[in-house]
Amino acid sequence: MRHRRKGRRLGRSSSHRRALFRNLACALFLTKRDPAWFEGMFQADGKTAISPPAVPGRIVTTLEKAKEVRPIIERCITIARKALPAQQAAAEFGTSADRNTPAWKAWREGPNHARWVQAIAPVINARRRVFTMLRDKAAVRILFRDIAPSMEDRKGGYTRILRLAKPRLGDAGTRAILELVGTNTDRARKTSQKPEFAADDSGN
Repeated sequence: MRHRRKGRRLGRSSSHRRALFRNLACALFLTKRDPAWFEGMFQADGKTAISPPAVPGRIVTTLEKAKEVRPIIERCITIARKALPAQQAAAEFGTSADRNTPAWKAWREGPNHARWVQAIAPVINARRRVFTMLRDKAAVRILFRDIAPSMEDRKGGYTRILRLAKPRLGDAGTRAILELVGTNTDRARKTSQKPEFAADDSGN
């Protein structure tokens, strides 16, 4: 019996299941990479080029996996979104100079550095919390730099699950699309217009 046992096991051990959810969450965030990052990359055969995702912010998996990994993705985005005010406040005391340059060293020894350290502390804490769940620095970087600012006005519901009609080949598993909302994955809805008829000159 499964009394008081929450969640699906998905036929995996606890460690395997956590790794699966971590990889799915990272895969969704990494689809928002810059397309230029994929240039010059090839698959294991060394001939087939790796192309960027057709639709950034979207992955296809089974319906059960999508439902289980969705709370983890929502939690990561919530942590990153709540750190945006501190990140914006720290930008006022930061510098755009390259590291170890004279301008950077002057900022490092000036009073703005201490203010920046105090303002950026909540952001560092949030990044570390998300990293403990994802274990991928690139995914954390994309989450805080690109995804969280686009979700700043949303209070929740950052993802959607769309069930696909065509099952998976091999075991006929139910497939689903897991994607981010409020980004470029949303397509403009075209409203239907009523047909216009030419005016009859005869007056009928």
